[in-house]
Amino acid sequence: MPQSIKSEFIFALSNPGSEKALKLEAEAMGLGWRLSYQRRGFVTFKANAPFSIDSLDVALGCARRLCLSLGKSPTREAAIELIRASQPAAIVHHARFHERKMQGCQESSGAAVPKFGQIIGTVVELGPDEFWAGIHRHAPFLSPYPAGDAGIAMAADSPSRAWLKLEEAARFFDLEFTRKDIVAELGCAPGGVVLALLNRGASVIGVDPAKMADVVLASAIAERENAPNDRPWFFHCRKPAALTSKRDLGQGVTWFMSDMNQSPEVVLKECARFCKMAPSIHGVLITLKLTDLLQVADKAQWFASLAEMGFKTIRLQQLSVHHKEFALLALK
Repeated sequence: MPQSIKSEFIFALSNPGSEKALKLEAEAMGLGWRLSYQRRGFVTFKANAPFSIDSLDVALGCARRLCLSLGKSPTREAAIELIRASQPAAIVHHARFHERKMQGCQESSGAAVPKFGQIIGTVVELGPDEFWAGIHRHAPFLSPYPAGDAGIAMAADSPSRAWLKLEEAARFFDLEFTRKDIVAELGCAPGGVVLALLNRGASVIGVDPAKMADVVLASAIAERENAPNDRPWFFHCRKPAALTSKRDLGQGVTWFMSDMNQSPEVVLKECARFCKMAPSIHGVLITLKLTDLLQVADKAQWFASLAEMGFKTIRLQQLSVHHKEFALLALK
């Protein structure tokens, strides 16, 4: 059984450049892990006692994937054999460090979408004769994609990279939006997130004094009070976030989102204010833009702020499209 498998080591896949922040995050959480081996986008840890597959139930924001290590092999085929010997029925994913990125090989997943509880094997190619094998159990809020990389390309009509952030976060966390959802988004211009949400069926109240892209304005309504019920719509609140009022939001707001270029403290303060103005908000998705990745050590404070607002499930995750940014998700 998977829970009986033990190993002295686990490995984490991360965005290259996040390795130091990953180690600091693990230290700040008091996990007692010791660094064993490190390459760009790849970090192995060792603990006093052997790891089991249940040891991986740890929410490390800097780790796009956390695996129980089965060891290193000189070829991909040998690494696959390590996985098959451990878990014959596992779905096998492939990842590689390529073009200065830790990338998931999308062809490795085929049409199989893992179910919760299913074991996934990951083969990581770090060089022509260095292949690492690992396993993990698929669970809620874990990406179903190889190396936690959805491999998405930005839509041709998207006005900004923010479209990628929303799309990857939705796929990583398995978020769904419906016609009943109304999202209040701060820092919405020029409209990348808005476009992604409209395409997913949600309506958006965009807060930003700057101009929006024409592709978004095609769904714009002039007055919040007269919002239609038969299609997703966009209402542009052309104000700074601090001047937005309860009247601007109206009724039925279900999500708070922000892509503002502000500190985590400022964004979370605005989040608290919006949640008071719109108590129907049950989900939060924030892009935290850090000046230094080592700020991830402050995540306990961010989680505490959201818990005070009534949110029960909170996750911090650096996505493959992020650099010095993290997706912060909170659900009631």
